[in-house]
This record gives sequence, structure tokens and C-alpha cells, in this order.
Amino acid sequence: MNTRRRGRRDDYLMDAFALLAGWHSNGVEIYCTLPIDDAQHAALTERIKILSDALQVCPRIRRQDGETHIGLDSNGQLSASEVTLAARIEDAYRTIVGRPLAADG
Repeated sequence: MNTRRRGRRDDYLMDAFALLAGWHSNGVEIYCTLPIDDAQHAALTERIKILSDALQVCPRIRRQDGETHIGLDSNGQLSASEVTLAARIEDAYRTIVGRPLAADG
């Protein structure tokens, strides 16, 4: 019975993750790459820090070649906190940049 419940939960999380634009999974982490400027990066990083502290998730954020790369460890299995943080990051991006995140990153 636990296997059945876990399967439903995993399906729910995968469905929720699939709705996030620009986010990808490589089996180890979920990640996105954002083409934003330095000021937008600073604003987004501050919002992510507050959100990640509240959700107790430790994202990896780095700036390289005019892009911000964000990674959240999933270790092959998504958690509700990771999907929630990814959704909040997407929302913060939309607020800061003024447009939605493109589906292809």
C-alpha cells in the first residue's frame, strides 16, 4: 500500500515539475539557466535566499557568461520542497524581469 501512495505522490510531483517553464532534470538535480543581467541576478539571488531558507533547500546559484545557473539537488527523486522552490524561483523571475521564463530555458 505504501508503494501505491508513493507512486501517486511521485506522479503528482512530476506533473507539477513538468508545468515549470525552463526547468530540466538530469537525474541528479533539477536546474534552469536564466539570461539575466547583473542587477536582475542580484535581486533574484536575494529572493531565492529567503525562499530557500524557508523551505530548507540549498540551491546552487552561479553566474557565468551573462547567465544565472540555478541547481537544486534531487538525487533522482523530486521532493515537494524542491518543486515548490523551483516554482517560487520562476515566479520571482517573472516579477523581476517582467516576463515569464521561456519554456526552453
